[in-house]
Amino acid sequence: MIDTAGVVLSGTNILFITLDSLRYDVARTAMREGLTPHLARLLPGGVWEHRQTPGTFTLPAHMAFFSGFLPKLPRPEQPPRLWECRPPAFKTVPPSTFVFDAPNLLDGLAQHGYRTVCVGGVTYFSRETPLGSVLPSLFQQDYWRPEFCSPEPDSTRHQVDCALAVANTNEGQPLFLFVNVSATHVPHGHYLGDSADSADSQQAALAYADSHLGRLISTLTRKAPWLIIMCADHGDAFGEDGYRGRGIAHRTVLNVPYAAWHAQPVTLSPHGRTQQQPGH
Repeated sequence: MIDTAGVVLSGTNILFITLDSLRYDVARTAMREGLTPHLARLLPGGVWEHRQTPGTFTLPAHMAFFSGFLPKLPRPEQPPRLWECRPPAFKTVPPSTFVFDAPNLLDGLAQHGYRTVCVGGVTYFSRETPLGSVLPSLFQQDYWRPEFCSPEPDSTRHQVDCALAVANTNEGQPLFLFVNVSATHVPHGHYLGDSADSADSQQAALAYADSHLGRLISTLTRKAPWLIIMCADHGDAFGEDGYRGRGIAHRTVLNVPYAAWHAQPVTLSPHGRTQQQPGH
Protein backbone atom coordinates (compact mmCIF):
# COMPACT_ATOMS: atom_id res chain seq x y z
CA MET A 1 0.00 0.00 0.00
CA ILE A 2 1.34 3.43 -0.95
CA ASP A 3 1.11 6.06 1.80
CA THR A 4 0.39 8.98 -0.50
CA ALA A 5 -0.25 11.37 2.39
CA GLY A 6 3.26 10.69 3.65
CA VAL A 7 4.66 11.15 0.16
CA VAL A 8 3.09 14.57 -0.24
CA LEU A 9 3.97 15.80 3.24
CA SER A 10 7.58 14.70 2.74
CA GLY A 11 7.77 16.58 -0.57
CA THR A 12 8.62 13.49 -2.62
CA ASN A 13 8.49 14.16 -6.36
CA ILE A 14 5.57 12.59 -8.24
CA LEU A 15 5.58 11.40 -11.85
CA PHE A 16 2.19 10.62 -13.38
CA ILE A 17 2.24 9.11 -16.88
CA THR A 18 -0.85 8.33 -18.93
CA LEU A 19 -0.39 6.11 -21.97
CA ASP A 20 -3.19 7.48 -24.08
CA SER A 21 -5.70 4.91 -25.40
CA LEU A 22 -3.56 1.92 -24.40
CA ARG A 23 -5.62 -1.23 -24.01
CA TYR A 24 -4.90 -3.61 -21.15
CA ASP A 25 -4.70 -6.65 -23.40
CA VAL A 26 -2.21 -4.88 -25.68
CA ALA A 27 0.02 -3.83 -22.76
CA ARG A 28 -0.13 -7.31 -21.19
CA THR A 29 0.72 -9.08 -24.46
CA ALA A 30 3.61 -6.70 -25.16
CA MET A 31 5.00 -7.40 -21.69
CA ARG A 32 4.59 -11.16 -22.06
CA GLU A 33 6.29 -11.21 -25.47
CA GLY A 34 9.27 -9.18 -24.26
CA LEU A 35 8.50 -6.09 -26.34
CA THR A 36 8.69 -3.70 -23.39
CA PRO A 37 11.87 -4.71 -21.52
CA HIS A 38 12.38 -1.34 -19.83
CA LEU A 39 8.86 -1.34 -18.38
CA ALA A 40 9.28 -4.98 -17.39
CA ARG A 41 12.31 -3.98 -15.34
CA LEU A 42 10.60 -0.99 -13.73
CA LEU A 43 7.03 -2.10 -12.99
CA PRO A 44 6.42 -3.89 -9.67
CA GLY A 45 6.78 -7.59 -10.38
CA GLY A 46 7.26 -6.78 -14.06
CA VAL A 47 3.50 -6.85 -14.67
CA TRP A 48 0.61 -4.50 -15.30
CA GLU A 49 -2.41 -4.43 -13.00
CA HIS A 50 -5.74 -4.93 -14.73
CA ARG A 51 -7.95 -1.95 -13.93
CA GLN A 52 -11.01 -0.19 -15.33
CA THR A 53 -11.17 3.47 -16.26
CA PRO A 54 -13.64 6.04 -14.90
CA GLY A 55 -13.81 7.72 -18.34
CA THR A 56 -14.04 6.37 -21.87
CA PHE A 57 -12.11 9.12 -23.65
CA THR A 58 -9.31 11.54 -22.80
CA LEU A 59 -11.21 14.48 -21.33
CA PRO A 60 -13.47 12.76 -18.78
CA ALA A 61 -10.79 10.23 -17.82
CA HIS A 62 -8.22 12.91 -16.98
CA MET A 63 -10.76 15.11 -15.23
CA ALA A 64 -11.56 12.10 -13.05
CA PHE A 65 -7.87 11.35 -12.43
CA PHE A 66 -7.13 14.94 -11.42
CA SER A 67 -10.18 14.86 -9.10
CA GLY A 68 -8.91 11.78 -7.28
CA PHE A 69 -10.55 8.95 -9.22
CA LEU A 70 -7.87 6.69 -10.70
CA PRO A 71 -8.69 3.42 -12.51
CA LYS A 72 -10.22 0.79 -10.21
CA LEU A 73 -9.69 -2.92 -9.87
CA PRO A 74 -12.40 -5.02 -11.60
CA ARG A 75 -13.74 -6.40 -8.31
CA PRO A 76 -15.95 -5.21 -5.44
CA GLU A 77 -13.10 -4.67 -2.94
CA GLN A 78 -10.78 -1.74 -3.65
CA PRO A 79 -7.49 -0.59 -2.11
CA PRO A 80 -7.36 2.88 -0.52
CA ARG A 81 -7.36 5.70 -3.04
CA LEU A 82 -4.05 7.51 -3.58
CA TRP A 83 -5.64 10.95 -3.33
CA GLU A 84 -9.07 12.44 -2.76
CA CYS A 85 -10.82 15.81 -2.59
CA ARG A 86 -11.92 16.66 0.95
CA PRO A 87 -15.08 14.58 1.45
CA PRO A 88 -18.22 15.39 3.49
CA ALA A 89 -17.80 15.18 7.26
CA PHE A 90 -19.58 11.82 7.58
CA LYS A 91 -17.09 10.00 5.33
CA THR A 92 -13.98 8.31 6.74
CA VAL A 93 -10.80 8.36 4.64
CA PRO A 94 -7.87 5.94 5.21
CA PRO A 95 -4.79 7.71 6.63
CA SER A 96 -2.67 6.63 3.64
CA THR A 97 -4.86 8.67 1.24
CA PHE A 98 -3.77 12.25 0.57
CA VAL A 99 -6.81 14.46 1.11
CA PHE A 100 -6.54 17.86 -0.56
CA ASP A 101 -8.74 20.77 0.47
CA ALA A 102 -9.10 21.94 -3.11
CA PRO A 103 -11.29 21.23 -6.16
CA ASN A 104 -8.56 19.18 -7.86
CA LEU A 105 -5.27 17.44 -7.20
CA LEU A 106 -3.13 20.11 -8.89
CA ASP A 107 -4.41 22.91 -6.68
CA GLY A 108 -4.08 20.65 -3.65
CA LEU A 109 -0.44 19.82 -4.39
CA ALA A 110 0.34 23.49 -5.04
CA GLN A 111 -0.93 24.24 -1.53
CA HIS A 112 1.80 21.91 -0.26
CA GLY A 113 4.57 23.62 -2.21
CA TYR A 114 4.58 21.47 -5.34
CA ARG A 115 5.30 22.82 -8.81
CA THR A 116 2.75 21.20 -11.15
CA VAL A 117 3.89 20.68 -14.73
CA CYS A 118 2.13 19.12 -17.73
CA VAL A 119 3.89 17.75 -20.81
CA GLY A 120 0.94 17.25 -23.14
CA GLY A 121 0.52 14.75 -25.92
CA VAL A 122 -2.88 14.52 -27.59
CA THR A 123 -4.69 17.68 -28.64
CA TYR A 124 -6.76 17.87 -25.45
CA PHE A 125 -3.53 19.30 -24.00
CA SER A 126 -2.62 21.53 -26.96
CA ARG A 127 -4.44 24.81 -26.17
CA GLU A 128 -5.27 24.93 -29.88
CA THR A 129 -8.97 25.29 -28.97
CA PRO A 130 -10.88 26.48 -25.89
CA LEU A 131 -11.66 22.85 -25.02
CA GLY A 132 -8.00 21.95 -25.54
CA SER A 133 -7.11 24.49 -22.85
CA VAL A 134 -9.20 22.96 -20.04
CA LEU A 135 -6.75 20.29 -18.90
CA PRO A 136 -3.46 22.20 -19.28
CA SER A 137 -4.96 25.19 -17.46
CA LEU A 138 -5.09 23.08 -14.29
CA PHE A 139 -1.26 23.17 -14.13
CA GLN A 140 1.16 25.92 -13.19
CA GLN A 141 3.25 25.14 -16.28
CA ASP A 142 2.24 23.29 -19.42
CA TYR A 143 4.07 22.36 -22.59
CA TRP A 144 2.82 21.12 -25.94
CA ARG A 145 4.26 21.15 -29.44
CA PRO A 146 3.06 19.43 -32.64
CA GLU A 147 5.93 16.96 -32.40
CA PHE A 148 4.49 15.75 -29.08
CA CYS A 149 1.35 14.48 -30.85
CA SER A 150 0.68 10.99 -32.23
CA PRO A 151 1.14 11.72 -35.96
CA GLU A 152 4.85 12.31 -35.17
CA PRO A 153 6.59 8.88 -35.20
CA ASP A 154 9.18 10.00 -32.62
CA SER A 155 6.74 11.80 -30.31
CA THR A 156 7.76 10.06 -27.08
CA ARG A 157 11.41 11.02 -27.51
CA HIS A 158 10.42 14.67 -27.88
CA GLN A 159 8.13 14.49 -24.86
CA VAL A 160 10.74 12.82 -22.65
CA ASP A 161 13.39 15.35 -23.68
CA CYS A 162 11.02 18.13 -22.62
CA ALA A 163 10.08 16.42 -19.35
CA LEU A 164 13.72 15.92 -18.36
CA ALA A 165 14.57 19.54 -19.19
CA VAL A 166 11.66 20.71 -17.04
CA ALA A 167 12.76 18.50 -14.16
CA ASN A 168 16.28 19.92 -14.35
CA THR A 169 14.99 23.49 -14.05
CA ASN A 170 12.80 22.66 -11.05
CA GLU A 171 15.39 21.12 -8.77
CA GLY A 172 14.95 22.17 -5.17
CA GLN A 173 11.14 22.27 -5.26
CA PRO A 174 8.79 19.28 -5.04
CA LEU A 175 7.58 18.48 -8.54
CA PHE A 176 4.39 16.91 -9.84
CA LEU A 177 5.33 16.02 -13.40
CA PHE A 178 2.54 14.78 -15.67
CA VAL A 179 3.22 13.30 -19.12
CA ASN A 180 0.46 12.28 -21.53
CA VAL A 181 2.14 9.83 -23.93
CA SER A 182 0.49 10.18 -27.33
CA ALA A 183 2.28 7.42 -29.28
CA THR A 184 -0.32 4.80 -28.30
CA HIS A 185 -3.17 7.04 -29.50
CA VAL A 186 -4.27 6.77 -33.12
CA PRO A 187 -2.79 7.16 -35.64
CA HIS A 188 -0.16 4.52 -34.90
CA GLY A 189 -0.30 2.43 -38.06
CA HIS A 190 2.99 4.05 -39.11
CA TYR A 191 4.80 1.87 -36.58
CA LEU A 192 3.96 -1.09 -38.84
CA GLY A 193 4.68 0.56 -42.17
CA ASP A 194 1.59 2.73 -42.63
CA SER A 195 -0.88 -0.06 -41.90
CA ALA A 196 -4.38 0.55 -40.60
CA ASP A 197 -4.61 1.32 -36.89
CA SER A 198 -5.03 -1.93 -34.95
CA ALA A 199 -4.16 -3.64 -31.69
CA ASP A 200 -0.95 -4.79 -33.38
CA SER A 201 0.08 -1.28 -34.37
CA GLN A 202 -0.74 0.02 -30.88
CA GLN A 203 1.51 -2.70 -29.50
CA ALA A 204 4.26 -1.56 -31.87
CA ALA A 205 3.76 2.01 -30.66
CA LEU A 206 4.15 0.87 -27.05
CA ALA A 207 7.31 -1.04 -27.97
CA TYR A 208 8.67 2.15 -29.54
CA ALA A 209 7.84 4.24 -26.44
CA ASP A 210 9.31 1.69 -24.00
CA SER A 211 12.97 2.77 -24.17
CA HIS A 212 12.11 6.47 -23.87
CA LEU A 213 9.89 5.84 -20.83
CA GLY A 214 12.71 3.80 -19.33
CA ARG A 215 15.08 6.69 -19.96
CA LEU A 216 12.68 9.15 -18.33
CA ILE A 217 12.19 7.11 -15.17
CA SER A 218 15.81 5.99 -14.82
CA THR A 219 17.10 9.54 -15.23
CA LEU A 220 14.63 11.08 -12.80
CA THR A 221 15.22 8.48 -10.11
CA ARG A 222 19.00 8.59 -10.32
CA LYS A 223 19.29 11.25 -7.59
CA ALA A 224 15.98 11.39 -5.74
CA PRO A 225 13.02 9.20 -4.80
CA TRP A 226 9.85 9.49 -6.85
CA LEU A 227 6.31 8.20 -6.57
CA ILE A 228 5.40 6.94 -10.04
CA ILE A 229 1.88 6.30 -11.32
CA MET A 230 1.50 4.94 -14.83
CA CYS A 231 -1.75 3.96 -16.50
CA ALA A 232 -3.88 4.34 -19.59
CA ASP A 233 -6.72 6.81 -19.58
CA HIS A 234 -8.91 4.47 -21.65
CA GLY A 235 -8.60 1.85 -24.36
CA ASP A 236 -9.59 1.72 -28.01
CA ALA A 237 -11.79 -0.64 -30.02
CA PHE A 238 -10.45 -1.85 -33.36
CA GLY A 239 -13.50 -3.66 -34.70
CA GLU A 240 -14.31 -5.99 -31.80
CA ASP A 241 -18.07 -6.72 -31.80
CA GLY A 242 -18.33 -4.13 -34.57
CA TYR A 243 -17.08 -1.26 -32.36
CA ARG A 244 -14.35 1.19 -33.28
CA GLY A 245 -12.82 4.05 -31.34
CA ARG A 246 -13.43 5.26 -27.81
CA GLY A 247 -16.14 7.04 -25.84
CA ILE A 248 -18.07 3.76 -25.69
CA ALA A 249 -18.66 1.33 -22.82
CA HIS A 250 -16.92 -1.63 -24.44
CA ARG A 251 -14.45 -3.92 -22.65
CA THR A 252 -11.62 -2.89 -24.98
CA VAL A 253 -12.16 0.72 -23.91
CA LEU A 254 -12.88 0.14 -20.21
CA ASN A 255 -9.97 -2.23 -19.42
CA VAL A 256 -6.66 -0.41 -18.89
CA PRO A 257 -3.16 -1.16 -17.55
CA TYR A 258 -2.08 0.42 -14.26
CA ALA A 259 1.00 0.49 -12.03
CA ALA A 260 2.13 2.58 -9.05
CA TRP A 261 5.33 2.34 -7.04
CA HIS A 262 8.05 4.17 -5.13
CA ALA A 263 11.29 4.42 -7.09
CA GLN A 264 14.41 4.95 -5.03
CA PRO A 265 17.72 6.42 -6.26
CA VAL A 266 20.12 4.06 -7.98
CA THR A 267 23.14 3.12 -5.88
CA LEU A 268 26.34 1.18 -6.54
CA SER A 269 26.61 -2.31 -5.12
CA PRO A 270 29.86 -3.44 -3.42
CA HIS A 271 30.78 -5.08 -6.74
CA GLY A 272 30.31 -1.85 -8.70
CA ARG A 273 27.03 -2.82 -10.33
CA THR A 274 24.14 -0.38 -10.40
CA GLN A 275 21.20 -1.31 -8.23
CA GLN A 276 17.85 0.39 -7.74
CA GLN A 277 16.46 0.11 -4.26
CA PRO A 278 13.14 -1.75 -4.36
CA GLY A 279 9.91 0.19 -4.33
CA HIS A 280 6.90 -0.53 -2.19
